[in-house]
Amino acid sequence: MPATDALLTEWQSAASYTLDQPVRCPHCRERITSVRIVGLTRSQVAFTSTLPRKGRVIVCPDCERILTAELSGLV
Repeated sequence: MPATDALLTEWQSAASYTLDQPVRCPHCRERITSVRIVGLTRSQVAFTSTLPRKGRVIVCPDCERILTAELSGLV
């Protein structure tokens, strides 16, 4: 599978959440009504890390840049 196909498959498997009110992305300035939640998995570390092995980031569905937002309540 080419790298672009793998990235597309990974991106499409992310969760999508609808916002209660539309907002503007601070990066691309587009009006967004939903965000995507993408999982993170630590793949390599050269030291003993106290950071979590997994996590999540919220991204703009238009420009795909990471947004600053609170993830509380997401399971």
